Amino acid sequence: MYKKVAVNRFVSDEFMRLDSKYRIFSDIERFEIWKDCNNIPLSKVLREVNSTKVKKGELEEKMPLVELQNIERFSNNLVDVEFVKDVGSDKVVLNKGDIVIPKLEPRKGQFFLNINHNEYIGSSELIEYEINQKLCNPLWLYYLLVNDKLLAKLRNLESGKAHQRVNPDDLLKVKIPNIPLPIQNGIVEQIKPIEQEILALKKSKSSKLGIVHEVFNEEFGFDWESITPLIENRKHIAKFTEIANDELKFGVSLRLRYIFRHFIKPMPNIKWKALKKIVDVKGGKRLPKGDAILEEETDYKYIKVEDLNWDGSFDIENIKFISQANHEVIKQYIAETDDILLTIVGATIGKCGLVPEELSDENISENFARLIIKDKNKWNPQYLCYAIMSKCSQFQIDEYTGKSSQGKLAIFRVNKILIPDVDTDKQMEIISKIEQRLYAQKEIDDKIESKRQEIERLIESAIN
Repeated sequence: MYKKVAVNRFVSDEFMRLDSKYRIFSDIERFEIWKDCNNIPLSKVLREVNSTKVKKGELEEKMPLVELQNIERFSNNLVDVEFVKDVGSDKVVLNKGDIVIPKLEPRKGQFFLNINHNEYIGSSELIEYEINQKLCNPLWLYYLLVNDKLLAKLRNLESGKAHQRVNPDDLLKVKIPNIPLPIQNGIVEQIKPIEQEILALKKSKSSKLGIVHEVFNEEFGFDWESITPLIENRKHIAKFTEIANDELKFGVSLRLRYIFRHFIKPMPNIKWKALKKIVDVKGGKRLPKGDAILEEETDYKYIKVEDLNWDGSFDIENIKFISQANHEVIKQYIAETDDILLTIVGATIGKCGLVPEELSDENISENFARLIIKDKNKWNPQYLCYAIMSKCSQFQIDEYTGKSSQGKLAIFRVNKILIPDVDTDKQMEIISKIEQRLYAQKEIDDKIESKRQEIERLIESAIN
């Protein structure tokens, strides 16, 4: 009986999906997450909105740019949103929908409500939806969508090789409990004070990147408040001899180079050392053409750019696999413990992380540069990673990134990045300061997670 149902459903699919996790969720579980409930598909409460497209180039005026990294997970909050006038790739205007959901890895919970229809420029990965507010309180729906059970099931809808996406049509097939609106409203009233507590906790904490910048600024005296207006000034007078070299033809930012050379590098209290004197820089490797990344576990992981977060941590649970045959082809392109991986292609150039023991000897994609420390007695790997994460190195990375349709940081330019040259005692002192402040942030994170679990329990109580 099961085989007959599965085949019937397969041939009626709009998209031919053969992977087992999709077929189980579709054919056996029928897109249901909560059993024994009066369920309705998301298509009853969400309607996709056709967002206005913005072509690559310059906008008429500065607008807030929202990328995936600006959407805080599980918290209906945007962070570090910048106003931009130049967009390096096609975007969409986000101002019509009530909620924004990404196609790329929505299981990470990077959704946000836009009930007031504020206007943003967004990545083309972001889809706007109207909410049927006769059936769903928007805040109730948001917390239902970021419920751990639902997010875990979205993994079953993902497809793609390097980038795991969920087709919006499949998303709308997912079934949710049809809870009466008055009950939803009652739960939302209980959620609101918890949200306020979470917001207060978030305001009291700093991001890891913020702490790294803060400590490096304290130690070396960087004055970014004075430098920021220089960056916004698009005209600087420089001698041609300063720029007439091998970089001129590659479209790097001559403006940022001028600022670094004249206002950052000359600082009297810093000695600089180029990365090429500290590390050997090697690349990763693309999989052979036509071969795919595997969901099924093998002995060989394949670390991709999206597996590395901006705070330097690796999303180990979500790293995918490759076959033994593919590993044999690219096995010389690996990462080892205490190597530093630096992203060098695409919108997330500049992310870096220290390879942990559990990822040692695993293959890395071609979008990484692998930094192998030559002498760990002179250079603490953690200090070096923090130094590259700091604003002073990220400024140089922005300077050296080629301004093509898809940004790229060439390996020979990685070698040119300068970092503050200090002895091992000073390196340890800087590490200690950063770690102490990070520990205080972890305590706040634990409190936030406890509050989030309170909201999860309220949602589950209403469903049950």
